[in-house]
Amino acid sequence: MKRLVRFYRGFCKAEELAVALCIAAIAFLVFLSALLRLPLINRPLNWAVDMSLLLFAWVVFLGADTALRRADFVRVDMLVRLFPLRLQKILYYGFYILAVAFLVVLIRYGLPLCVSNRKRLFQTLGISYSWATMSAPVGSFLLIITIVLKLIKHRKDAVVGSQGREAI
Repeated sequence: MKRLVRFYRGFCKAEELAVALCIAAIAFLVFLSALLRLPLINRPLNWAVDMSLLLFAWVVFLGADTALRRADFVRVDMLVRLFPLRLQKILYYGFYILAVAFLVVLIRYGLPLCVSNRKRLFQTLGISYSWATMSAPVGSFLLIITIVLKLIKHRKDAVVGSQGREAI
């Protein structure tokens, strides 16, 4: 179990690094492409747009996983706190269950989309568009793992807290 935890922590750090590098690469490519399109230089990087699009697709889903892991689910705390504690707990789990259901739908329809796009190419890169569409099912799967781990931790913390001991 310790190996699995260590692997997951390493994976999370690698995912965060990949997101940061992709964002930096997108910014660099867009800036460089705009700079090289200036009339003085007139040497556009046509492939930079396709590469930025590919990287952006992955940043959206991997970044969402990273953000969800670092913070709690996006919700209106101000409104939820007005409800009784029992209803707050139900809403906490309910929001996550709805999110998982939505992510399962993204996986269900994203995988056939990857297969159908395998012959479609990025014009300037010469690689399959499936590399971009694959970000939806892969990212959704990673988000489901993050949600399940958050729910397990929340449940453990609630059990420990209800026994009068300090929560982890």
